Amino acid sequence: MDPRYSSDDAQPTPWPDAVAHLRDAELFWVSTVRPDGRPHVTPVVGVWLDDAFYFSSGPEEQKSKNLAASPHCAVTTGCNRWNDGLDIVLHGDAVPVRDRQVLRRVADTHTAKYGSAWAAEVDDDGIFRMHGHEPRVYQVSPTQALGFGKTDGFSHTRWDFTAEPT
Repeated sequence: MDPRYSSDDAQPTPWPDAVAHLRDAELFWVSTVRPDGRPHVTPVVGVWLDDAFYFSSGPEEQKSKNLAASPHCAVTTGCNRWNDGLDIVLHGDAVPVRDRQVLRRVADTHTAKYGSAWAAEVDDDGIFRMHGHEPRVYQVSPTQALGFGKTDGFSHTRWDFTAEPT
């Protein structure tokens, strides 16, 4: 925990609490960098599964073009209230997922979480589909995560992952 940005009596957020928050969050923001260096930020739906964050993007979308040039990204989720909730920032690389079994687990988790509005499936050829589209699926295994707790004071927790997080 960083005491410079935390209340005197603040406690660090345990990583399992952050994981529960990542699993339950409905909306995330993915920040990428355009090839000319300008930032690009866009909301996405996504799932936390097996110590990684998964989201999809059409190949023609700006974030997919940005990630093709540089996989570095940040993923954020939280709430917009000053004295409530937990904001989380994940830093890592967004890597395209091609493994059929992983894609199927992501699709199943995605459909269970969001229902028919964002239903996903994977066909026998390993193609991920949502509402007739074939977006790319990206995996972000965080190298670092930041947690900003805003209930009962303010806490700034940092997790660095040299091995896979649990």
